[in-house]
Amino acid sequence: MHLNPYGEYAVLLAASLANEWPSDRAGIVARTREFGMTVEFPEAPDDHGRVRRVIDDWLRVVDTPDPHARAGILNAHMAAAAAYPRLTDHNDEGWHLHYRDDHARSLPHVLFAVIGVGTALHLTTRGMHRLGRCAAGEAPDDPCSAVVVDITRNGRQRYCSVRCANRAAVRRHRARAAAGRR
Repeated sequence: MHLNPYGEYAVLLAASLANEWPSDRAGIVARTREFGMTVEFPEAPDDHGRVRRVIDDWLRVVDTPDPHARAGILNAHMAAAAAYPRLTDHNDEGWHLHYRDDHARSLPHVLFAVIGVGTALHLTTRGMHRLGRCAAGEAPDDPCSAVVVDITRNGRQRYCSVRCANRAAVRRHRARAAAGRR
């Protein structure tokens, strides 16, 4: 089964920025490169703060469990980006879709559009439940609030890492053992 990679890399980029916020604009641009974006962004003095607001807005989607409310937030984000999808072959990199106007190239604007559409593609092709916070978040001794983007085949990823999954398994084991001793 082929799933849209645009949705996957965009939502993984958003999660990466949310989970490990770069200290400056250069760090944000470097992260976009790690996730396959090649477009050059003209620099503006407030890019770092404006991209932080983009990610904070996106986290509202992550933290909204109701699929209809989640869709409403995403629809508002995509409407605010207000660009028609368009085919492009800039830099002879091969034909692909852009979800922004060709003249709207600021870092925050591009990320707002790409992350919004990418998240919508991810959720509609893989399932509305496949984005959230690490299930280890409720752990009293070591809570985790990392964003989890489920790109697994079976759609059951609940933890951000093997470490968090193992810690949760140990907690469950200890709780069962303690209950058995009573």
